[in-house]
This record gives sequence, C-alpha cells and structure tokens, in this order.
Amino acid sequence: MTNVYLVGFMGAGKSGVGTVLAGRLGRIFVDLDVSVEARLGMTVREIFECCGEDGFRAAETAELERTTARRDLVVATGGGAFAREANRELIRSSGGVSVFLDTPWDVIRERLGSSDPERPKWSNGARDLFLARRGDYRRADIRLQLTGGERPAEVAEAICVRLAELPCAC
Repeated sequence: MTNVYLVGFMGAGKSGVGTVLAGRLGRIFVDLDVSVEARLGMTVREIFECCGEDGFRAAETAELERTTARRDLVVATGGGAFAREANRELIRSSGGVSVFLDTPWDVIRERLGSSDPERPKWSNGARDLFLARRGDYRRADIRLQLTGGERPAEVAEAICVRLAELPCAC
C-alpha cells in the first residue's frame, strides 16, 4: 500500500492527525522531525545550530528517502520538507500520496504563540515563510481546507474519504 505524507506549515496539526490516521488505516506513523532527531541524536533546534538549515534539510531528505523505501506508513513531514522540489519528487516517484493540511495563519499563530524555542524557523518572519510555502503545499495530491476547529479524528476521517476517491491502492 502507498504511503500517505501529511504536509503543511508548522502547527498545522500533521503529527496529531497523522497518529489518528495511521490508527484508522492500520499503518505505522512516522514523524519525520522525530526520526531525524533520533538518527542524529539532537533536537531540530540543535541540528540547526550545529549544522545550519542546509545540514538539517540534507538529514531531512535522507530520512524522507528511508520512508519511501517502506510501505504502509503515514508520515508527518516537517514544515519545510514539501517546500523542496527534491522531496516532492521523492514522494511522487515512490507512489506516495501527499495531503496538505491547509490550516489558516491565525490558527497556527494561536497554536504556536509568539515564540517557540524548539522551532528554529518560528519568529517574527514566520508569516512571510507561511505565505511563501503555500504555493509548494498546494502541489499536494489532496488539499484539506481546515478551520482549526476540527478534531484530529475528524480530519483523519476526511482524509480517508479523499483517499478512497483516488485511483490507487491507498
């Protein structure tokens, strides 16, 4: 069965929805950021500080490659993963299905607050980054327009409905 990749900005709900979706589909859940942290033995912030964004992105792409070699996964990607063409191509060429959790900026800002020390890209310029990445996220196979009031189970159900409509063995 094809892997499902949840994409969207930080704070969109990818990890919460992914856990529920994986349970519903009987699949294994992978949080890409957590996998990178485990492989490198550092937090995302520490990786950014030590290796820079380029070092983190290289590790993220390598970890994403590992997921494409497996099947029956639900993967919550990091907020910047799908913004890279190479990563979109990895997902696409592996037969994976990408799902954009299109969460409004105001909801994300409320969820993350004014600062989050564990999110190196969360700062005063985060709104510009959010807007810049939206075009990339919209390249996903499925787009779910969210209000922010949905529970993870409701979003997972909506994804299941949309997956059932695809002409693939998801």
